[in-house]
Parts: sequence; C-alpha cells; structure tokens
Amino acid sequence: MAYRRGGFVLTPPSLLIFSISLVLALIAMLVRYTHAPMPIISTSHVFDLLAIAYVVLTIGVLFRRV
Repeated sequence: MAYRRGGFVLTPPSLLIFSISLVLALIAMLVRYTHAPMPIISTSHVFDLLAIAYVVLTIGVLFRRV
C-alpha cells in the first residue's frame, strides 16, 4: 500500500532492504556499546555505518520495487 506524502509516494521497504538495514544498525550498536572487535568497522566509523543503514532504509521507502 503506497502513501502519498508531499510529492513522494512512500512504500514499505522489501524484506531484504529492511533486513540489510537492520543488520548494519545492529553491527553499529554492537561495536559502539559492547566494543565487539570487528575487523572492518572501527569505533570511529560507527556513525558512518549507522548513517549507511538509514540511507538504505530510506531508499527502500522512497523507491518502488527496491
């Protein structure tokens, strides 16, 4: 079901896009709050990873069939 908001048609993200966004956000939270060692993500790049997760979710909402 699409919602029209302003000039945009908002659609729910697909399960794949939602899952990718959720996994990225969980990894960012694990690195930030439990100091879990991740070989790719350092503590200085946690905000960047969380921002990427939000952008992925936003793309899933703004574009259809993504």
